Amino acid sequence: MQLRHLLLCSVFIFFVLYAPQPLLGLFASHFSVSPATAGSLMTATMLPLAIAPLVYGLFLAKRNPLTILKIAMFVLAISCVAFTLAPSFELLLLVRFIQGITLPAALTAMTSYIGVTYQADQLQRNMTLYIGSTIVGGYFGRMLAALFTDFLSWQSFYYVIAVGLILFAVVIPKSSKTATIHAAQSPLLYLKQLKDPLVLKLYGAVFCMFFCFAALLNYLPFILQDSFAITNTRDIGLVYSGYLLGALASIATPWLLRKSSTPWRLLTWVFVFYSLTMVLLMSQQLVLFVIAFTGFCGAMFVIHSSAAPLVNKISNAPASVTNGGYVSFYYSGGALGSLLPGLVYQQHGQIAFMTVLLLVCLVGLSLVYLAGRNTIRG
Repeated sequence: MQLRHLLLCSVFIFFVLYAPQPLLGLFASHFSVSPATAGSLMTATMLPLAIAPLVYGLFLAKRNPLTILKIAMFVLAISCVAFTLAPSFELLLLVRFIQGITLPAALTAMTSYIGVTYQADQLQRNMTLYIGSTIVGGYFGRMLAALFTDFLSWQSFYYVIAVGLILFAVVIPKSSKTATIHAAQSPLLYLKQLKDPLVLKLYGAVFCMFFCFAALLNYLPFILQDSFAITNTRDIGLVYSGYLLGALASIATPWLLRKSSTPWRLLTWVFVFYSLTMVLLMSQQLVLFVIAFTGFCGAMFVIHSSAAPLVNKISNAPASVTNGGYVSFYYSGGALGSLLPGLVYQQHGQIAFMTVLLLVCLVGLSLVYLAGRNTIRG
């Protein structure tokens, strides 16, 4: 399977995950549900993503990753069509949960295939390209969903996703490799690594980081509608452009790491910046809000691209266990962040909502600061 084919599969798979996000306000209005209830469409998908690393590795071990990827893409294509036909919000939630169960299989298959097909520098380069494809899928999934809704209908983009998934799945070749997915032999290994206080603190900080990120991106349509009177999905999609600009900031991460005495110090200062953007996001001035949102996204991506390699350096557990734990904490934060802050927002508004995110971010800041201080003392 050619790498560019795999990357296109990745883009369309991430379309599935993030396409509903800019449309949550529309779903809330159409189905007469609260913002927090609408936000549960993301929770229903992220919750399985949080749990999957603890069980999917065992289930998918010794199975061909390309076969898994093809089946998962067909299931996701069918689910996209089912999503457009759901007559009630409860059925939308059910479809999103099915997508949440299917997505980890596809993601595991793609990363496994890259891992067993490439070595050394090629492996690092192609894994970086894969991560880039997930960012592209996350951004354009949101942007195109908003644009299609404005010019055609919200269902139209889901038909495009379904057709794309089917076309790319059909041409996935049969692998001649005896590739297998290497995983932990027992879920208990994921718990044993948490005995390391540095690993646990870093996982906790990652949880806080993505809790805040998922929360803001989930309820951004409601904030834009209530605070800035922006209801057009096209304009909402354009505000999400801060996500892509922020993602570009991750390119500077290697340079920032070289300039910092330790990765912990860099994480501490980026968490400080992350916190400051949340203060600015309380603003009622649209220009300042958009600038702060771009900085907010940039900080998240720098934290993410710093924390992921750091945890692999400090953990004594096998790589599959370390990365599985990282993904589990990451999406656990996303699952809770996509739901709980919405309850605050619908009752108390933007300022209270951002205050909750700021408090969670300060917990993450405290964790990396304490971990870095203990490392220096040690």
